[in-house]
Amino acid sequence: MSDAIDDTIIIGAGPAGLTAAIYLARYHLAIRLFDCGSSRAAMIPCTHNHAGYPEGIAGTELLRRMREQAARYGALREEKRVDRLAKEDDCFVVRTDTGTYRARTVLMATGVINHRPKALDDVTHDEALARGLLRYCPVCDGYEVTDRRVAIIGTGTHGTAEALFLRGFTADLTLVAPDGGHDLDPQCRAKLDEAGVRRVAGPCGGFAIEGDRLAFDTAEGRMAFDSVYPALGSRVRSDLAVMAGAEVSDEGCIKVDDHLQTSVPGLFAAGDVVVGLDQISHAMGQAGVASTKIRNLLAEKRPLRR
Repeated sequence: MSDAIDDTIIIGAGPAGLTAAIYLARYHLAIRLFDCGSSRAAMIPCTHNHAGYPEGIAGTELLRRMREQAARYGALREEKRVDRLAKEDDCFVVRTDTGTYRARTVLMATGVINHRPKALDDVTHDEALARGLLRYCPVCDGYEVTDRRVAIIGTGTHGTAEALFLRGFTADLTLVAPDGGHDLDPQCRAKLDEAGVRRVAGPCGGFAIEGDRLAFDTAEGRMAFDSVYPALGSRVRSDLAVMAGAEVSDEGCIKVDDHLQTSVPGLFAAGDVVVGLDQISHAMGQAGVASTKIRNLLAEKRPLRR
């Protein structure tokens, strides 16, 4: 472990982490940005919700531009996976797969991981995602399925909520249970009936791209759709924060104050790891707030510019 102590280590290099890197580097702070290469933003074929890009922009291109902007101010991304985070005395110890580092503050921007349908193989998944046949964020791209034939794989209150949200874009909706019959309370069933959402039992299997649609088997036979939304929840990547003593919600989201500081002084979090809203603009805004608070917190302890 090096004797050097960084001002801030950012864990995660998606939109939140990269925004923080840009801010903190422009504050003339000594920072490190660790990236394990799993930002969900890279999975976006083309986003039309991000202001300033009227023709849309691919997630990979947006990340590339943000990395270039951060590097311009001296914030270089390091391809490392963090496996341990602890606070010792007045600094944080961050252990990666290639070494251990110390920092006065840490910003968690680790995001979440979407749960996929069990029978959907990686090759089919990635091609369907690239072609807009598989989608994960109706807030981002519900507009693109306007008046199209759409399936939601899910059940319960979560599946119901996603189906009702998408009902604002199309009337041709089918809610497909992932494993067997649906688990819906009377209130969910009544809302789905009122909205005209068809319900089909699972299990879902045999996924394949057939022409311009994604097809799969159900209890009622093979079905094909213009777009399919898995509504299977996600895993919040807050393990490192918990390891360092931070409080999390029942869902695993990291609890923060108005300035995005966790219950551990000096440990901050931004983006979907705080609230699974799945919105780039929200993650970037949180990162800006957290970065400015980090700068001000460090300025209280020592002069930052010599």
